[in-house]
Amino acid sequence: MPRDPNKGPRSRKQEAGMELTEEGRRYASEGLPEKRLIGLVSGGKNSIVQLKNSLPELDIALAWSKKRGWIRIEKGRLILVKEPSGYPEQDSLKMISEGKPVPEEMLKTLESRKLVVREAPHIGEGRALHGKEVAGLTPALIKTGHWRNVRFRPYNIRATGEKAYPGKRHPYNRFLSQVRQKLVELGFREMPGHLIESEFWNFDALFQAQDHPSRDWTQTYSLRNPRTGSLPDRKIVSQVRQTHENGWKTGSTGWGYKWSPAKAAKLMPRAHTTACSARQLASGVDIPGKYFAISRCFRPDVIDATHGVEFNQTEGIVIDPSLDFRSLLGLLKQFALEMAGAEEVRFLPDYYPFTEPSCQLSARHPELGWVEFAGSGIFREELTKPLGIDEPVIAWGLGIDRLAMFRLGIKDIRELFTRNIGLLRKQRVF
Repeated sequence: MPRDPNKGPRSRKQEAGMELTEEGRRYASEGLPEKRLIGLVSGGKNSIVQLKNSLPELDIALAWSKKRGWIRIEKGRLILVKEPSGYPEQDSLKMISEGKPVPEEMLKTLESRKLVVREAPHIGEGRALHGKEVAGLTPALIKTGHWRNVRFRPYNIRATGEKAYPGKRHPYNRFLSQVRQKLVELGFREMPGHLIESEFWNFDALFQAQDHPSRDWTQTYSLRNPRTGSLPDRKIVSQVRQTHENGWKTGSTGWGYKWSPAKAAKLMPRAHTTACSARQLASGVDIPGKYFAISRCFRPDVIDATHGVEFNQTEGIVIDPSLDFRSLLGLLKQFALEMAGAEEVRFLPDYYPFTEPSCQLSARHPELGWVEFAGSGIFREELTKPLGIDEPVIAWGLGIDRLAMFRLGIKDIRELFTRNIGLLRKQRVF
């Protein structure tokens, strides 16, 4: 392909790591503006008006010629003060174009005038690959255009490509987000809660007797420091106390013992998210209203494939005079089928101190068999009335960790919290 005659000589790169810019290549061919200016003035053209038509770079030429004391301007005309003895910058441009080295000081001068640029490291790299076979494109080949002068290795379309592992959210974290989104879409509002809770909200407000076996140190954790916290509003505390001692206005006889505010004030890591429901009922709810919580809980246990000492639980309550126990069962079954992907579920009668009637929800795991993952029922009036609620409240607590085992297809609950990068990479995105 013929070279464009207006672009000057093709630039060659010198070993010093410099190359001519487009302007530098033009000056190497046509001469520096100041050299051409001196030539015109020496030839009799000294009117600035005349010179503007003959020399497009007149401003540049004037600046450098005046700086070096070659000319002065008088009444719009140029006066030659002294004839230059040479043009070393012009000579240097020619040397660079021929690939010859020039002094560093001269390079800095030419670089400041933007006539040369320092050669990027990839230029030499691209040039070194000329005529060779390469496996693929590199930044050096693309930037320099030297990809036109190399041979590319043929592709083996039958070869297995390298596996890519794009970034993604932790599978269990993603599952929890989907559960949260599903409940919000169903009209539920999320309840706040506390990781460190008082026994009042974790047990007493739920009508769980202070001598109940589940409040023993073997069943719950306690806090060493601080050991106690504050109790809520006196009215609520008084109504809960009376309910425990004699039933208050609930129609119950209560537990028939002397209730201890000191025990109720003890602090503990939250044992279940039902404490969130108690706090929400006491602070006020919409009727009808639907609320949920997905929170961390802590209980002493033997760690195995389906148990852990800390776990997530999904709590839900619905306050509506039109709902009954069958409504609760239908809601739980639908939730297990849709969110966990369980194919078979069953309900069994159960007992919880704060619900009546009560039942547990189990689902069949393909490898572990029947796994219990939810307790549910209708809150007793001994719970709701002292907290200011006169309407029926259906409630459930889902072991969301076990539910996730169904969805993620794992058989050990500990894998939900694994840092095994190989296992995490294999988890499918759903």
